[in-house]
Amino acid sequence: MLGNLGFIHEYKHHLHIKKCCNLRKVLNIFKEKHPFQNMVETRVKVGDLMTRNFIWVTPETNLKKCAKTMIKKRVGSLIVKEKNLQKLHGIITEKDVVWAVVKKSKKDLANILVKDIMKRKVVTIKPSADITEALRKIRKKKIRRIPVVENKKVIGMLTTKDIFKISPDLFTSMAETMKIREETNKLKRHQRRRPRKLDFCEECGEQDLLTNINGTWICSSCYEKR
Repeated sequence: MLGNLGFIHEYKHHLHIKKCCNLRKVLNIFKEKHPFQNMVETRVKVGDLMTRNFIWVTPETNLKKCAKTMIKKRVGSLIVKEKNLQKLHGIITEKDVVWAVVKKSKKDLANILVKDIMKRKVVTIKPSADITEALRKIRKKKIRRIPVVENKKVIGMLTTKDIFKISPDLFTSMAETMKIREETNKLKRHQRRRPRKLDFCEECGEQDLLTNINGTWICSSCYEKR
């Protein structure tokens, strides 16, 4: 299969299928107007969602076997570690494989080793971390999977697919909470900049500490309804 261009087409088709799934729905909830640093903790830990039986290869594995494993197991990345040790050496992704297939000669594929193209500086996360921390790292580093490490040993893999298994209602609730926080902070910023006085609100008639908004003195409750 690796001896002709058919492999490249098959592998690109494999990538297309993966990218067309609905995993992006998880991240699309959190737009720029809802900064990740304001996300509330879900009490869902990385260890609760991660894949423990992750697929791995050794640094000495050749690219041919590596690519076959990705297609057979339907995964987009492989953990790189020694056979009898749990120390993380790196990670190799589908993009790394495609780059090598395109740039290198097809005769060299069986001679290219994982250690020659793998990423050595890998973003990791602890199993005890809240899932919101994982989302922050995924967004900041523009990645789709994070090895889970504890006591310098890799014990699992967390992907956007794993995160998407959480009920959508949970993410909707998180997004709504962030929106409320944003509006509250917006109100506080307005209140710090504008003159205030204790009087009767010109909209609801209730006595409160009022803020002048475009010439109208209103209370905080009326401001939030705008």
